Amino acid sequence: MTPARACGLFAVALVGLAFAGLHAGGGIAEGVSVLAAGPGADQASLALFFAWWPRLATALLAGGALALAGVLMQQILRNPIAAPTTLGVASGANLALMVATLMAPGLLGAGREWVAMIGGGLSMALVFALAWRQALAPVVVVLAGLVVNLYFGALGMVLLLFHQEALKGLLIWGAGSLAQTGWGGAAFLAPRLLLGGALAWLLLRALTVLALDDASVRSLGIPLRRLRLAGLAVAVFLTASVVSTVGIIGFVGLAAPNLAYLAGARRLGQRLVWSTLLGALLLATTDLLLQRFAGVLPTLIPTGSTTAALGAPLLLWLIPRLRLGGGTAAAGGHGIGRRHPAPARLVAVIVILLAAGVMLALYLGRATGGWAWTAPLDWGVLQWRAPRVIAAAASGVMLAVAGTLIQRVTANPMASPEVLGISGGSAIALMAAIFLLPAPGGVTLVVVGTLGALAVLAALIALNHRSGLRPDRLLLSGVAVTALFDAVRGIVLAGGDPRGQRVLAWLSGSTYYVDLTGAATVAALAVVLGLASWPLVRWLELLPLGASTAQALGVGVRRARLVLLLLVAGLTACATLVVGPLSFVGLLAPHMARLLGFARARAHLAGAALCGATLMVLADWVGRQLLFPQEVPAGLVASLLGGAYFMWGLRRL
Repeated sequence: MTPARACGLFAVALVGLAFAGLHAGGGIAEGVSVLAAGPGADQASLALFFAWWPRLATALLAGGALALAGVLMQQILRNPIAAPTTLGVASGANLALMVATLMAPGLLGAGREWVAMIGGGLSMALVFALAWRQALAPVVVVLAGLVVNLYFGALGMVLLLFHQEALKGLLIWGAGSLAQTGWGGAAFLAPRLLLGGALAWLLLRALTVLALDDASVRSLGIPLRRLRLAGLAVAVFLTASVVSTVGIIGFVGLAAPNLAYLAGARRLGQRLVWSTLLGALLLATTDLLLQRFAGVLPTLIPTGSTTAALGAPLLLWLIPRLRLGGGTAAAGGHGIGRRHPAPARLVAVIVILLAAGVMLALYLGRATGGWAWTAPLDWGVLQWRAPRVIAAAASGVMLAVAGTLIQRVTANPMASPEVLGISGGSAIALMAAIFLLPAPGGVTLVVVGTLGALAVLAALIALNHRSGLRPDRLLLSGVAVTALFDAVRGIVLAGGDPRGQRVLAWLSGSTYYVDLTGAATVAALAVVLGLASWPLVRWLELLPLGASTAQALGVGVRRARLVLLLLVAGLTACATLVVGPLSFVGLLAPHMARLLGFARARAHLAGAALCGATLMVLADWVGRQLLFPQEVPAGLVASLLGGAYFMWGLRRL
């Protein structure tokens, strides 16, 4: 199939859907005449002129701009999965607009695209800083984009929790809404797309040379750094313009350039032209198709979240076809730190620290009169604090054990339930249960969450078994699953359903609603599932050595992996019910245990469990005290700490 034929197919679909939409809105002839001669006094023609046609024009312009930005990013970084969303540019721009809305609304009047461009530029600079030591290797760049997306998403969640009324409208807009009330959006985007296209065309010859390696480019006398900065500035400007107008539109910047390339557009000039056209047609067709089902669906479905949900399978399909220069060192990650000569003594020290943290969380807190100690037997206060401390500690244990298991099974030091998308899969299943099942109970939610985690694990294994579960491809698959989770979350929160507020509180990882019975249940699950991992330590010792070595030493590798991954799914689902899907404790606690000197599997499990419990107890306490009387949920505090650690880990790859 040629690029022209691909564009033709999308154009036919677009015209058909447009005619169907016009026919439903009052007739095709009237719709065309309204566009040519202006609206009449009737409501139908006003809706066509000020809503339907501007929405179509905005979709075409936004899709073209995002696709053009995606081509530039992919060419400059030599990375076929670089795009505004995968590199964190869109989330950085969105966060900057949220901050400006709250703290400096006058800046938006001066030029909202510049505010968004600053946020997107800072996000891109952070991704570059994390990946620069690895010469912008594709897998490291995309992982850096993942953690920046998650980190900025956590910051945005904090702002949203504390300023729900002020940012209520941003829930729908931030998920990518193309709804228009006039021609302002299209008039805003059109000149900026023309400017971006003209600048990209001026840079065409120089950017074509970037297909060569850096040394060859420098030998031709081309200033490589300035060229990259210029091209990325154009891409960030286009992305910021779109985000400031319609919010985050997911994966159009990834899909259109790759579709154009697969259709035969190999040269950069061809890809710039055909990708822009494909992006415009792809987004507009998706939006019109969504409008056709708007009356049937029970809730509002933002277009940006829909494109993200469609783009996640595309990314999963692309990952096995990527040519990556080599994975991150698997075994090397397990050599971090020294082996402690007396792990039992170290366990005792951490137990003391955990006990001190529990005492701090139970008895020290801020009140209206300042800091105060609670009396040891003051049950009036302890009845509120004790369940939260117990639930936080138990969820920390479960995530830490799950992270230790998944790191040893995959021999991948950067793996965790959060990074691989296992928590996201569990969260998607739990959100579906909350919205589709009548009053689901705790047991039902645990079962559904476990099934969601197992579905993600099965998908990860199916997509990566041929590559031997290579660390880089596993992590990229997690990026795709996380993107799908973000899309589902955007759809749920933008729908206006009252249950969305419950989901929002749960996604943030708050222990506020946990009572004593619930805390005891979570603690019991943590003990049972944690002890279930204890007899499996021999597998955990041998699996990191490689499948052939483990098999030679008598381990049934397939059976061992299946049992361990089932346990990971159960642990992740139970912990996700309490602290949400994005705490990063599953990554941070096993690494802390390794750095402290817990090397053998049994000691590693125990050390990670204690570190996870300590981290979550302290995160819950800090969240309660930091902005008193308001609270930052424990899951968000842990995700901010864990995200910072993940960035530090990327710098050391």
